[in-house]
Amino acid sequence: MDIASLSTALSMTQTSNDVGTLMLSKQLDLMETQGDSMVKALEQSVNPHLGSNFDAYA
Repeated sequence: MDIASLSTALSMTQTSNDVGTLMLSKQLDLMETQGDSMVKALEQSVNPHLGSNFDAYA
């Protein structure tokens, strides 16, 4: 194997690794955004005013 083809193969491998890492990073960002949206939706579904006042007559 000559130096030029070895260099090309290593460059292609490095590029492939870089693309994979970038895609993983984007996917992690997307999952974090979706998680934040889910937490906000769950917070809005709770009625914090319910149960905070209790009137008891004896």
